[in-house]
Amino acid sequence: MSITLTDARNTGELPELGLSEQLVLCSDQSVGLQAAIAIDNTTLGPGLGGVRFTSYPDLWAGAREAQRLARGMTAKNALAGLPYGGAKSVIVADAATDSFSPEERAALMRRFGEFVARLGGTYLPGVDMGTTGEDMKAMTAAGADATCSDEDPSPWTALGVFEAIRSGARHALGATELDGVRVLVQGVGHVGHSLAKQLAEHGARVSVTDVDATRAQDVADSLGATAIDPAEVIAYDCDIFAPCATARVITAQNLPTLRCQVVAGAANDTLATDDLATALHEAGILYVPDFVANAGGVIHIHGLRMRWDHSLIRASVEEIGHRVDVLLEEAGESGLTPLEAAAVQRDRILARGMQRERALLP
Repeated sequence: MSITLTDARNTGELPELGLSEQLVLCSDQSVGLQAAIAIDNTTLGPGLGGVRFTSYPDLWAGAREAQRLARGMTAKNALAGLPYGGAKSVIVADAATDSFSPEERAALMRRFGEFVARLGGTYLPGVDMGTTGEDMKAMTAAGADATCSDEDPSPWTALGVFEAIRSGARHALGATELDGVRVLVQGVGHVGHSLAKQLAEHGARVSVTDVDATRAQDVADSLGATAIDPAEVIAYDCDIFAPCATARVITAQNLPTLRCQVVAGAANDTLATDDLATALHEAGILYVPDFVANAGGVIHIHGLRMRWDHSLIRASVEEIGHRVDVLLEEAGESGLTPLEAAAVQRDRILARGMQRERALLP
């Protein structure tokens, strides 16, 4: 399977060079591979981040996406207290990923694993959008240090978001419990469904929505929740909005119509641009940065690598609630938005890591 990419010399568009510590482009037309690996920061350890396998306009668009996502992983891993830097990779598909036969896909993933192995452990890949545990096994067979597990990480991500929501409810609503709190969960795939279930079990009044209306109704019926039309999401009257689907769901255009008091969800890049965090703050809406709330997945990966049992993984993921408490308290005391306070925490953690590195130099 071949992939045709736009010639970057003709488009004049290159990735923002220098944004990441290292940007590696990978190509092997014999297996249909075009990929980019972005290693954003290794101050705290090797770059940990998932492998996305999806369509992009061209390789350069994929490389820019990898760099942007890798930067988010630096913050996510740092604020989760994990000994990893931030990294991300994308494998560019020129067609639907399911158009690959199992044999073609395995060959592509093995070849990508060979490129990862060349980095000598600087990049630790994991499952992300479009990739599976079987893909990670193929990469591992080729020498990559990929996290392989047949266990669905979604409940762990959902658990962390649940704890973040509880923290947000305490700070914005004064609610010590979720009983009667109105929560809208956007996207009821594996993570969103698990989150909605936990919320319903704790007495929240749950509403759900999904581009798949049948799935949303089925989840609603199973939980005693309400299913709403996706078009109603932003203006839906609720206490807490939990985006668990597409990125950049809150934009400058739709933010004025939001009718919630807290935004806390599993979706990456909830805000179309970072300056919207200030707009939310000025509107009296508490935003829990997504990379803090949804860190349960990377904590789960670390637990698997350390061979932790489920009780230790659970306790570590539940700590997300405490981290959100600290973050929101620091934001309130400093007058910063939670996103700005998270950036301060990230920089403080990375600075300590750099000091430790210097102390070890001869």
